[in-house]
Amino acid sequence: MRKLIAHTEVEVNEEGYLTDFSQWTKEVGECIADENGICLTDRHWEVIEYIHEKYSCEEPLSIRGIKKSGVIDIKEFYKLFPGGPLKKATMIAGIPKPKSCI
Repeated sequence: MRKLIAHTEVEVNEEGYLTDFSQWTKEVGECIADENGICLTDRHWEVIEYIHEKYSCEEPLSIRGIKKSGVIDIKEFYKLFPGGPLKKATMIAGIPKPKSCI
C-alpha cells in the first residue's frame, strides 16, 4: 500500500515497513521515527548506519547481533528505541522487519 511520508509517496506493508529500500531517505527515516515517538540523535544515526551496512551485506539482524556488534550495548539500544528496539530501528532504517522479530 502507498503512504505519504516526508512529502514522499512510499510503498509500505501492512505493518508499516517500507517494501522498497530505494524509497528511503533520511527525511523518511526522521518522519517514521517521529511517528514512533523517537527524536533521532547522532547516536541513533550510528545505529541506523550499522543496520544499513548489515542489510547491504544481506546479513540477518538480531538483538544478539546488535549486542555483539560493538556499536551499541543492549541497554542503550533499548533506551534509544524503546518498545521493541530491533523492530523500531529497522522500520526507521527503511528495511524489512527481521525474521527474528515476532
